[in-house]
Amino acid sequence: MTSQQDPTKVAPESTSGAQTAEQTSQSVEAVADPLVALQAELEAALAQVALNKDQVLRAHAEMENVRRRSQDEVSKARKFGIESFAEGLVPVMDSLEAALAQTDQSIEDMKTGLEATLKQLVSAFERNHLKGIAPGAGDKFDPHQHQAIATIPANQPANTIVSTLQKGYLIADRVLRPALVTVSGGPAATT
Repeated sequence: MTSQQDPTKVAPESTSGAQTAEQTSQSVEAVADPLVALQAELEAALAQVALNKDQVLRAHAEMENVRRRSQDEVSKARKFGIESFAEGLVPVMDSLEAALAQTDQSIEDMKTGLEATLKQLVSAFERNHLKGIAPGAGDKFDPHQHQAIATIPANQPANTIVSTLQKGYLIADRVLRPALVTVSGGPAATT
């Protein structure tokens, strides 16, 4: 038999084309599988980027909203921060206007009305933590709460208060206005 007549010799030649097509198909599939995987990874990464971008935009919008709300609250606090104090002063104003509207009242009645009005004012001050600074004679001079108008010789130790000319005021622990005082320079020197 010749090689042309032997069927086993012919089969490899005819299957060689089929194998090449199959190998090509497999190599295309081998190349396509990583491409498909890479395409899937790319799509997942793009979806994650879109999600992250959305979250960043939402976070930025929330920060803007918080900033605006904070500014509104600060603005309202500035506008209405003295509301409580003003509510305490309105009755004082009413009392003073009522006193001025009275044309025929005695000095004693006016004094009684002024004392009641002063109590209303003191009450408004206390509710709003406004305290008077009224040092007495002989108290030690405190430069944080007192303002010395003059230093005079007096029969008391140096740096003590001789008299208070005008009360001072504190809001909580902060000096609104120092008390105006005269301070002792010590006993006068005799010659």
